[in-house]
Amino acid sequence: MDKPESLEEFYKRKFNWLPENIRNDIGHFNMFQLEPYSHGKQTTIPYRRRDFYKIMLVKGNSSVFYADQVIEVKKQALSFSNPMIPYKWEHHEVLKGQYCIFNQHFMSHFGNIMLYEIFQPTGNHVFELSDEQVLEIETLFQKMETDFKSDYKYKYDSIRNHIFELIHYGLKLQPNTLNDRQPFNASHRITAMFTELLERQFPVEDNHPKIELRSASDFAEHLNVHVNHLNRAVKEVTGKTTSQIIADRLVQESKVLLKHSKWNVGEIAFALGFTEVTHFNNFFKKHVDTSPLKFREV
Repeated sequence: MDKPESLEEFYKRKFNWLPENIRNDIGHFNMFQLEPYSHGKQTTIPYRRRDFYKIMLVKGNSSVFYADQVIEVKKQALSFSNPMIPYKWEHHEVLKGQYCIFNQHFMSHFGNIMLYEIFQPTGNHVFELSDEQVLEIETLFQKMETDFKSDYKYKYDSIRNHIFELIHYGLKLQPNTLNDRQPFNASHRITAMFTELLERQFPVEDNHPKIELRSASDFAEHLNVHVNHLNRAVKEVTGKTTSQIIADRLVQESKVLLKHSKWNVGEIAFALGFTEVTHFNNFFKKHVDTSPLKFREV
């Protein structure tokens, strides 16, 4: 898979110019309006990762390709994109929209936003909105834009607060989970560390060609806990076994590589830590109910 699109590449592709403050001490932030267009002028944003975050409000019909998912936006939606997950948008009809982009450095002193579900591979990233919800989101964007255009000394702190408002708005749109109803305890901490360690290995690409941790024992060793303790904690928090979560993540990444990379099945198998192509074929067929080649051809 291609390397992530940088901020510089984004500006050159989109506008053919570079802002002066693209890399500075406070990090990068910018806002844009989506240009309206209708049927017959479909626009496609290439499928790949970006090395920046993006929060977008869009009105109109679109297809969104996130990792191994395809989401159809019928009328209007709020979306959250991050450097970990590749995505592509196909805008079939856009009536109105706006978005902001920012890099990790811009938010680095204000918490790790990757810990929120909307920025994690297992979370929801696109939310269809009601007309009332659109008005609320537009108000947040308007506040952000007002600050951005002002000469207020602390405007970027205020903008970060608006970003968090958008993040929490999206989090409230997430379906309730077991984690929402339980207090944060030692099991949650271990599970969070396991999840973070798992996600560090993805996405697989030319600059990050092979995962190293494949089993519950591998993760337990790196986390310095007994494997039984890890298994109990993960099961308590997620309702799934450690091995099941690892397998689900491998399946997701294998689907992405089969659909969006030029690697052959053998190269994909190696990248995902399988010693034999046959083992990968059997693993994939067990979880997807078809072979990797047939899945690629569909």
